[in-house]
Order: sequence, then C-alpha cells, then structure tokens
Amino acid sequence: MKVVLIDYGVGNIKSIQFAFERLGVSIVLSKDPEIIQQADKVILPGVGEASSAMRKLKETGLDALIPTLKQPVLGICLGMQLMCNHSDEGNTTGLKIFNTEVKRFSSDVKVPQMGWNTINNLKTDLFFKLKAPEYMYLVHSYYAQNCAQAIALTEYDILYASALQKDNFYGVQFHPEKSSRAGEQLLKNFMKL
Repeated sequence: MKVVLIDYGVGNIKSIQFAFERLGVSIVLSKDPEIIQQADKVILPGVGEASSAMRKLKETGLDALIPTLKQPVLGICLGMQLMCNHSDEGNTTGLKIFNTEVKRFSSDVKVPQMGWNTINNLKTDLFFKLKAPEYMYLVHSYYAQNCAQAIALTEYDILYASALQKDNFYGVQFHPEKSSRAGEQLLKNFMKL
C-alpha cells in the first residue's frame, strides 16, 4: 500500500512518519501531483499559519489537485482547517471540501489550546474501537465550527468539530501521531478505509 504525505513545507512530517513506521507502514513524502494521484492513501499535514500554508499549496498547484482526489485523504490539524471553506486566520479561503468556517477561540480561554482533551460524538469507521470520551492531543488557536460533516466534537470554550468527513475526505484537529494508543488506533483505522 502506497501512503503519500504531502510535502508542501508546512508540517509535522517527522512525527507522522514515525507514527506510521511504528505501524509497519512506510510513507512517501511528495508534492508531485502524479505521485499523489497514484497513492492509495494521502495525508495533508499542517502546522503554522493558514494563509502562508495555503499560499504554498497554490504555488505547487496542489490547491486544485487535492479536492479532486478519489482515495482516502486525511487532513491533520492545520491540514484539516485548510480543507474548510474559510479561515479567519489571515482571512484565508480554503479548499472548500468541508462546508464550515474556521474561527479563533475567544479571549475567554487560554490560546492556544494545548494538551489533552476529549473527543465525543464519534461517527464513522475512522473511530473503530474508540469509545467516547476519548483523549487526544491538541495544539491550536483556531477551530472548525460544528456542522453537518462533524464526526467528532470537542468542548473548549464552545463545542466545535474536532473531526470532519465528506465522502473520501477526513480531517482531524487533534494530532493522532502524538495521541498515544487512541491516535495509533485512528491511524490503523485510516489505513483500512
């Protein structure tokens, strides 16, 4: 099975690679559209600021390619946020895969949310063998608003979508590669989709 991690200069690439290696899966790093299209599974990572990350996707033409992919695609953290319609961070137009908006947490809570929090209302086979409330590791200042495509919810100041799904596209706000047993199970589940 060929798993491609999209390498567009914005990501937690090493920790994701190590997490898959622990599962016995080797990952190909690439920004080549042909290699990405031929993959069995695709991962869109992301750490950093939304507008500069989207600019890097546009520079390589990947902003046009990603929404057309037919295989399972997993967006992680900022990768998931870029798959939404719009982010308030840098007033960024997203890939418009998930029909929701990305907003900043209010000043009433510590930002970024950093550490362990629970995910609830788990839906789809992405969460096979996981039971709510399940703890996952998060680091973020912006969140995807709850919507019809939410497959997991988390509460931090408000209830937001900590995972999204539309067709073959999945997104998680948390870092499965840093989320111990539960995160490892989620990555195993993604490999079986």
